[in-house]
Order: sequence, then structure tokens, then C-alpha cells
Amino acid sequence: MKRTARAGAALALTLLVLAVPSTAQAHGAGSVSHNYTTKTPYSPQERLRDYQPVPRGFVPVFTENVARHGSRAMSDSDDGDALLAVLQRAQAEGGLTGLGSALVPQVRTLLDAGASVGYGNLSGLGAREQRETAQRMQARLPRLFADIAAQRRPIEVQTSGVTRAVDSANAFTGGLTSAAPALTGLVQAPVTNKDVLYFHKQPQNADYRAYVDGDPDLAAVLARIDGQPRTAQVARHVVSRLFTPRFAAGLPADEQISFARSLFELYCSAPDLSVEAPRVDLDPFLPAGDAAWLAYLDDAEEFYQSGPAFAGRDITYKMAGVLLDDLFAQVEAKADGTSGKGAVLRFTHAEEIEPLAVLLQLPGSTKQAPLNQPYTYHNNPWRGATVAPMAANIQWDLYAKGDAYLVRMLYNERETAFPPSCHPIAKGSYFYRLNELERCFHR
Repeated sequence: MKRTARAGAALALTLLVLAVPSTAQAHGAGSVSHNYTTKTPYSPQERLRDYQPVPRGFVPVFTENVARHGSRAMSDSDDGDALLAVLQRAQAEGGLTGLGSALVPQVRTLLDAGASVGYGNLSGLGAREQRETAQRMQARLPRLFADIAAQRRPIEVQTSGVTRAVDSANAFTGGLTSAAPALTGLVQAPVTNKDVLYFHKQPQNADYRAYVDGDPDLAAVLARIDGQPRTAQVARHVVSRLFTPRFAAGLPADEQISFARSLFELYCSAPDLSVEAPRVDLDPFLPAGDAAWLAYLDDAEEFYQSGPAFAGRDITYKMAGVLLDDLFAQVEAKADGTSGKGAVLRFTHAEEIEPLAVLLQLPGSTKQAPLNQPYTYHNNPWRGATVAPMAANIQWDLYAKGDAYLVRMLYNERETAFPPSCHPIAKGSYFYRLNELERCFHR
């Protein structure tokens, strides 16, 4: 995603994952997060056996999702090239420590892995994340997919049109048809829908682009966060372990900070390329405390650019209304009999998932920051690793009993409540009447 600096409070980030082994083992499911922020590989957050039973008499008639693309290669080689330039200069001057010398081949291997799949493209892990998510969807809704197959109902697939989103869609539908071969032939070819699934880059949201590119409050808060003394302290510590004292002393502070940030970017990308570069391990080169601070800086930028951002302003998330409208339109069309679709599958990006999470008031996604109180890990629960990890997904399942319809929402495969203003069918239930959701969302 985007890259900038941030500052605030150096708290280690913990992400508890309840995982299916084959995907999760690639990045240590169930262990403490390594501060990968929005590049955190995907893990499902609830097991099938723990879901609430469907209310008696209701049967699934439709499902839809919106999913971020899976794990991917870094966007380009810039960070790796920048690291190698400094490392090679130090090597020529005898300025590398043993640890610094060991970093050089790790960076080269990771760059080769990124180039092998294409910078920015879906990685092997990303494809597996999508396949396995689809297989679990089918396991949760076997009757629905059996009915879709029996009634020859189409499964619509939409993407942002970006290669990694298209490849994610193909991996997902491949997983779905491998789990239920009778669906073969019913999955439609992916169609591009930029207005709904790439809205942050569209002309109708020029006001948002102007905010990201030049809002003075945004620039000021990120500069304030980035400029905290802890940023330079972390950079000095990172550099001191990789370079001799003499060489490190010759690196200006801004170059040390740039080096540390580039190393953090690769550190976050390494687990996403674990299939292509299984032996790369950047943990020894970036201590956990330093990684936690750099993760905070990364999360702060995401928070202000695509999350809830400033109190009293909706510039970062109001544009996701088009995606929320489409979620409603699809279940409403199914309920009123004007749609023959069995499912609608959408594949997009973190810049769409994060603002949608605000509109849906998903856990940890909504608290804004007052202008004079910048976002920190101490004062706000927002974390990129939980709001929009790789392959993050939101799913709505529609159930029918006669002319009554219920909706259940899953967020990263965990049953999740709608906003408090929406009333479930019973206290503690995750099932909501469709007309109740229409009421509380003012449809």
C-alpha cells in the first residue's frame, strides 16, 4: 500500500489468529504478530464449528463478499535497491558488521522473488489464501452451493481490474470449483467495476485525491508523527547493528531513517513471498521494538488516508457508500425476486476495505482522532493488521423462510454484528432481518 512515516507509541502489536493450518503455518498462525500491518498474511478468525446455528426453518439463498486481494509482491524494487546501495557502499568501505553482511543476500533473494511473480502481483501465498477462503465458504454453505449447481444459477465475479485483484478472483473461483465441481460453468468471467471496487482512484472522488495529496491538516499531523524523536532513535539503532560505528556515523539522520523504513517495507513483504522465498527471514535484522515503532508509523498513515481519520470529517470513507449500496442492492434484488444470481464475488484493495469498515462500524475500525490529539496505539484501537490484512473479506449471507429474510455478516470469517443501531432477531444473535438492516442504514 502507501508508504510514509508515522510516529506515536511503540507498542507491540498482537494479532490472535484462529487458522486453518495450510495457510496459517506459512506465517506462524497463533503466534504474536511481527508488526506487518496491512501486509499481514491472512488467517480466518473463527472456526466453522463455533458459528451460531441458523434459525430454524431458514435456508441460505444467496451469498456475496468483498475481498482484498491476497498476499502480493512489493510494489517495486525501490526499497530493496535503496538498501543494497547503502549496503554495497558500506561493504566497499569495510563498514559492514557480520549481521550487515548477512542482510545483503537476503535482500537480493527477496528482490528476485518479487521480480519472479511481477512487482505488485499476487504471490503463491496470496493465491493459496484465496483458494482456501473459497473452500471454507463452500464448507459453510454446502446447501446453497448445491442449490446453485442444481438450479444453474450464475455466480457473478467483479474486480477492480488490477492484475492482483483479477488473479485473486481466479484463485478464489478455482478454489470454489475444486470444492464443488458442479459449479464449473456457472462462475462467470471476472468483470471490471472500478466505480465500486477502485473508487479511491476515480474522477468522482477528486476531493479525496486532493485530501491525500495536499490537505494541510493531513500533512501537518503526519509530519508531527514522523518527526517524533523515537523515529530517529529507532533508525540509529537499526543502523548501529548493521554497520560499523565509523560508517554509521557518516550517515546523515535522514538517510538512516530512510534506510530503516526501506528495511521495514521489505520486512513486511517477506512473509507475503514465503512461497517464492521460503528461506528469507528478516527478523534478525529488525528488532521487535524497532519494528513495532515503524509499524505504528505505517498504521498512522493508513489511519489518516483510508481509515476513520479526523474527528468530524468523512472525506476518507464516505466514498465507500457506493460499495455499501451495492451490497444492499444485491441482497435486496435477491429478496424481491429480480435477481437470479447465486452469489456475487468482489475483489478489491485495502483502500476500499478500510473505508467500508468504517461505514459498517466493524470492530476497531471507527474511532476518529481529534485534530489536536494525533492517532497513537495508546489512544486508538485501529490496526492495519486486523482491519485490512491481505485477503481481508466481508461476507453477507442471505437466508429465507417464506417471505422473511435474514442476513448474517462475516468479517475475515468471524461472525460480526452490524452497528448497534441495528437490532438482531434476538439478543446476542448475528442474524438480522433484512428490513431491519434497511431501516437502520436508512435505505
